[in-house]
Formats: sequence, C-alpha cells, structure tokens
Amino acid sequence: MKVIFLQDVPNVARAGEIKEVASGYGRNFLIPQKLALLASSRAFSLIEAQRKISARNQQQTETEVVEVANQLDGREVFLKAQVGAKDRLYGSITNADIAAELESATGLVIDKKKIELAKPIHQLGSYEVTIRLAKDVIPKIKVTVTEKETD
Repeated sequence: MKVIFLQDVPNVARAGEIKEVASGYGRNFLIPQKLALLASSRAFSLIEAQRKISARNQQQTETEVVEVANQLDGREVFLKAQVGAKDRLYGSITNADIAAELESATGLVIDKKKIELAKPIHQLGSYEVTIRLAKDVIPKIKVTVTEKETD
C-alpha cells in the first residue's frame, strides 16, 4: 500500500514522503493516527497545497524576524541596580531583566531564552549581549548597568 506521510514517523519516513508500507500498518496505524494518507491524486494536491501554505508562512516569519532584528541591532538598554563595595551589584542582572527592559523600552516582546548571556551580570559597566532570534539572525545590543540612586 502506497501512502503519503503527513508527519514525521521515526525510522520510517519524513513528512511529505511517499512510501510503500505494509497494508496492515497503513490501514491500522498510520491512517487512523492521521500520520499518513492513502496515495491518490487528491492526496497529492492536498499535500502540495499544504506545502505552499507552509512555505508562505515560513517566508513571512523570516521577514518579521529580520525586521525585529533590524530594530534591535545596536540598541542600548540601561538598567539600574543597587551597588555595594567595589561596584559589585546586590544580586545580578539576568536575561529576564534584560528582556523586561527591552519590552518596556521598545515594545518588542523578546523571549528571555533567546538572550544569550554567558553568566549573569554582577558588576557595573557596559556589556555587549547577543539575541538569537533565528539560526542566522543574531542582533547585538549594548546593556549598560548603572547605580540606582537611593533616597
């Protein structure tokens, strides 16, 4: 029985592939689980339409990511923190703090997991931080940590 795979099935096939499988496997597992369709001209057209929609959505997403990267690249973010002896911070500045400040400064919501910070910031000063929005899209921002004035 020939089927068109709708989803990846480990050790069998990837989505979009057409393969010959055992009749019982196709009829009793793949088709009921909506992992594959019986190969027919209607199924081919359905798969082709899904590929076109997926490609269009992928292109639109890539364009949006590049636009966000252009807005972020070179931006400077200022954070204030309480300081102790030798310009050492009480606590630290983490990627969550940077994400929150970016959102309030630019209005762009950036996931804290995308902010690449080797370790939390514990000293006053300026730091260059990268944000991995996509595989090849990595804007850099400057984070400046200053002392918070106490009353």
